[in-house]
Amino acid sequence: MFSAPPHHFGTPRKLGRDLEESVIARPPRPLLSRELIAQTALALVDRHGVEGASIRRVATKLGVNPTSLYNHVPNLAAMIEDVRSLVSARIDSRPLREMAWEDGLREWARSYRRAFAGHPRVVPLLMTNAVKAPVLLAEYEDFAVAARTVGWSDRDILPLLTAFESFILGSVLDMSGPAIVFDPRGQEADLPAFSAAFATLADEDPADPIATRAFEMGLRMLIASARPGEHPGS
Repeated sequence: MFSAPPHHFGTPRKLGRDLEESVIARPPRPLLSRELIAQTALALVDRHGVEGASIRRVATKLGVNPTSLYNHVPNLAAMIEDVRSLVSARIDSRPLREMAWEDGLREWARSYRRAFAGHPRVVPLLMTNAVKAPVLLAEYEDFAVAARTVGWSDRDILPLLTAFESFILGSVLDMSGPAIVFDPRGQEADLPAFSAAFATLADEDPADPIATRAFEMGLRMLIASARPGEHPGS
């Protein structure tokens, strides 16, 4: 009798092991979601600035066709608002609800600055869109209620909020630049007062010689006039 031809397909156990190794070698692509899209867009903006926030660039980074993103976000503006939500979710507005007005403003402003400190390049991007993100609007509501409580009129609440936001976000942008933006060296004879002030920076933290001190100083000045009737032109 002829013997049976050899089996060329391996044992079931070997087949199973080969399949398992194949799966391990090619991990599945993460499931596309609105949150993943926003996280990817934020990472691209952190690296490339405003140019990073494009549907095509985000899709390329995720390895999908740009049209696939529209199954999760309706348009570019919505994706930008999702990026705003990611960063703004780190802002703590509870102090505005739970603390005295001045103390609440101080802690809220510090929290706001910390939230954006790691993402300064997102600030110019967010300036291109009206704020619609529910998470940030809820924080604005906390601000408005607290401002009303100390006597601010509805007409003045948005200018007051804008004054604080302009200061906070300006500080964030200041943090993203060189630690020292002044250099009067070689001109000391013509600029004796400014040069003397500049010389004091040698005693400060070289990683943060000005920005945080400037923020705290400016914040104290803003809070000192943060009640109605305590500011010029009131």
